[in-house]
Amino acid sequence: MQLTIKYFGMLAETTKVSEEKLHTDTCTVAQLVEKLKQQYPKLNDTDFKIAIDQQLVGLNHNISTEAEVALLPPFAGG
Repeated sequence: MQLTIKYFGMLAETTKVSEEKLHTDTCTVAQLVEKLKQQYPKLNDTDFKIAIDQQLVGLNHNISTEAEVALLPPFAGG
């Protein structure tokens, strides 16, 4: 499957990319996060949320083909 991965805020600074295409057999968010942490070891020291197709999801969420994945830095509401 091909995923579009978008990095926002300090995550774009950490990875040095704001967007990339990733071909993977990964099927859950947890598996994808592990793969990204191997590719970008600095992510291991960073808290972030994951959104799939603009919906916040948990680590057990299954990723569908052609999904848009966003890594979001910590944010505070008011």
